[in-house]
Amino acid sequence: MTDKLAFLKTVKPFSLLPEEVLLSVADLLQEVKYTKDTAIYLQEITKMKGVDLIAEGEYESFFYDSEQNKRVLEHHHSGYCYGGISVLLNRKRSLRSVIARKGTKVYFLPRRDFRQLCLGYEDFFHHFTAEFGRRMLNDEFAHFVKRPSAFQDNFIASDQLYSRKIETLVYRDLVTCSGDTPIYVAARMMADKKVSCLFVHDAQGQIIGYLTDISIRDNVVARQVNVQEPVQQVMDNPIVSISTQAYVYEAILLMFRTKTRYLLIEQNGQYVGFISRNKLLSEQAQSPFVFIQSVKLAQSAEELKRKWEKVPEIVYQLLDRGVKPEIVNQVITTVSDTITTKVIEGVIEEMGAPPAKFVFMVLGSEGRKEQTLNTDQDNAIIYEDKANEQRELVRKYFLRFAELVSERLDTIGFSYCKGGFMAKNPKWTHSLSHWKRNYSSWMQEPDPETVMKFSTFFDCRYIYGEASIMEELRVFLDEELQKPLGRFLYHMAQNALQYVPPLTFFKNIKTFTKGSQEVFDIKKTMTPIVDLVRVYALKNRVYKTNTGERLEALKALGEFNDMDFHELMHSYYYLMSLRLKKQAVQMIQDKAAPDNFIDIRSLTKIEQVTLKEIFKTIGKFQASIKLKFTNSLLG
Repeated sequence: MTDKLAFLKTVKPFSLLPEEVLLSVADLLQEVKYTKDTAIYLQEITKMKGVDLIAEGEYESFFYDSEQNKRVLEHHHSGYCYGGISVLLNRKRSLRSVIARKGTKVYFLPRRDFRQLCLGYEDFFHHFTAEFGRRMLNDEFAHFVKRPSAFQDNFIASDQLYSRKIETLVYRDLVTCSGDTPIYVAARMMADKKVSCLFVHDAQGQIIGYLTDISIRDNVVARQVNVQEPVQQVMDNPIVSISTQAYVYEAILLMFRTKTRYLLIEQNGQYVGFISRNKLLSEQAQSPFVFIQSVKLAQSAEELKRKWEKVPEIVYQLLDRGVKPEIVNQVITTVSDTITTKVIEGVIEEMGAPPAKFVFMVLGSEGRKEQTLNTDQDNAIIYEDKANEQRELVRKYFLRFAELVSERLDTIGFSYCKGGFMAKNPKWTHSLSHWKRNYSSWMQEPDPETVMKFSTFFDCRYIYGEASIMEELRVFLDEELQKPLGRFLYHMAQNALQYVPPLTFFKNIKTFTKGSQEVFDIKKTMTPIVDLVRVYALKNRVYKTNTGERLEALKALGEFNDMDFHELMHSYYYLMSLRLKKQAVQMIQDKAAPDNFIDIRSLTKIEQVTLKEIFKTIGKFQASIKLKFTNSLLG
């Protein structure tokens, strides 16, 4: 037991678990030895019964190509955990083929126990999803992922194939006709109703068959049947139905087994609708990782635009399946970063190599990795300092470069920033020394308007270029933040107090009228959390930009206790979930531009009560920051 415990402490991500948990895990481990080279897993075939922790020896993992050559070959040694991605994200099938080399000893942890750890410890779970995400950025690895439709960024969502019932799906209403209806009339009904399947009933109203586009092609046109003939002569059957209480995977298996493309949905002995095989399979094909890979492979601005237009649907489905909003933010941000990188690379290819090293950085919500679907451009360029005779040449290149990048991003769907915080604005494309002077003046001689206006620049994040330039700016900021900054932090704190949570004196949600709706601005409601967490991060020289990551770092430093941390995290991401889902619905269902206004009448009583508690939480933390920064720091 002692040996196993010591070993577990060397294995990522098991080393992240509390010691008392590790003791329990050590007790569950089963020792397995291989005395000769043994092929133990075959990609997409072998069902994983658990995960393997290599104690001694070596695993060789790879993909077989069509010629049985080993591709993306990797060697894993002591301390490596194999099988986590397969269990969580690949329907429990081994993602890769694996050979255990002679003399290898592993500790095996059963699948059920492994998944319990994933459910109980987020950092443990995210180790595997993050590893998979990194691997999918490798073109060759992504190419050999055999069934991308099986992957999800969240294994709980992936498992909904096995836990989700038919009643939770959106299915089509039945469109029917009698068996003696002429073929041409039936075809006209299909066109008018915009359906690809028309169900046929007898005189008693019982469904006896169906007509599809393929039926018309094969049974009418190919056979030259007179379209005046009754539809029952050319309809297809048999009828296949499934209960609303059946599971999605049962429906898919039934369709493949019967070779039908349409299923009738049955509830209490009555047919209430139908669903197509394509619809069912597309429900399982929402894989953010594979989608991101497809964005990476896009060849034109028009193709990138089409990819960005698909994001609302992915966002809605992820939220609808219970994926956490902070993960959805990461998906949006990764797609956005990938698109921006593709655009930058395209412009450089056209203009030629830059005359100086540079960094393209993003600011604001994009810099915090908290983008929503109502997003605009917030970016800037830092280039290295050059000798006097080269300065004009360098500046001319980057201003033209910034203009082209911004124009293309606007075309794709990232609109111009109304406040002008873009690299195409000459104010925000400058040398490193100029940027240092910017930050120094904002911090050393601040006033309320300056701090409010430029606070977004303290959420800056590197996205493309020379990382060392960004690192030099960070080192400079670290030095500046160690100087007396009472007035700067005071004004930053005041910034977090500008917006008052929308609660009336009687603790009801305060709204304003917009058209026929009674709404509140959810973006403004979230802003105080962003602002107050930023103040604490700057005070403690925390250089994370994401609000959640900042909170975690501040909790580790003792700035927030467990209760404060959980209250703020829950509040922020509950609001984020409401905001993202509302925007996705606007774009998908309403075909309207997304906004940040929530109609109070669209919320359930539980949602309204939750919001009131969140607003109280924000007010409490605003009172705390007022006491800590606006009083004590000014002395």
